[in-house]
Amino acid sequence: MGHAGGAWEGFRLADIVEEESKEVSGHVKWFDATRGFGFVLSDAVERDILLHVNVLRNFGQSSIAEGSLVQLRVVRSSRGFQALEILSIQAPEAVQDDAATDVPEFLRSVDDDVPYEPARVKWFDKGKGFGFANVFGNPEDVFIHAEVLRRCGLADLAPGEAVCIRSTDGQRGRLAVEVRPWEHFSA
Repeated sequence: MGHAGGAWEGFRLADIVEEESKEVSGHVKWFDATRGFGFVLSDAVERDILLHVNVLRNFGQSSIAEGSLVQLRVVRSSRGFQALEILSIQAPEAVQDDAATDVPEFLRSVDDDVPYEPARVKWFDKGKGFGFANVFGNPEDVFIHAEVLRRCGLADLAPGEAVCIRSTDGQRGRLAVEVRPWEHFSA
C-alpha cells in the first residue's frame, strides 16, 4: 500500500533539523485519507505543514475536513514543517439559515436535548456523498450526508467504524445531524 507522498515519502523523525517543537494554529488546506496525508496552512510558519494520518489517528480521527481549524505542535525537518501532535480540532464554520426552505433536513439544527447515540457505520461512499449507520440495538438505518461530516470536522467514514451520532426523523427515515468520532466520547 504505497502513498503518493512525493518528497514526503519515507519521512522519518530523524530528518528533523530543529529539536524544539512549537505550537501553531492553522486551517486544513486539504487531507486525503487514502494517500495518508494532507497539509495545514498557518501564518505562524512560512510553508505548509505536513499532516500525516498517524498524527490524526493519535488524536482519535481518521479523517479531517478541509477548512477545519487545528491547533498543533510542529517541528521543522529537512523537508519543511511536520505536525507532531494535534491539540484540538474545530470544524469549519457552517453558514446556516434554518428558516430558508432550501436548507436540507440533515443541515437543520436540532434541540440541544437530542442525545448522542453510539452507532456503527454500515457504509459510506465519499464519491456519492452519503452513507448509512446503525445505532446500537436498533436495526433502522440512519442516513449520513457528507456535508454533516464536513460540519463536524470529518471527511470520510470506514465501514464498521464506531461513531456517536445525533439523529432526527426526516421525511424518508432517520438522518444524522451530527457525527463525532467514538473516541470523542469514550475518553
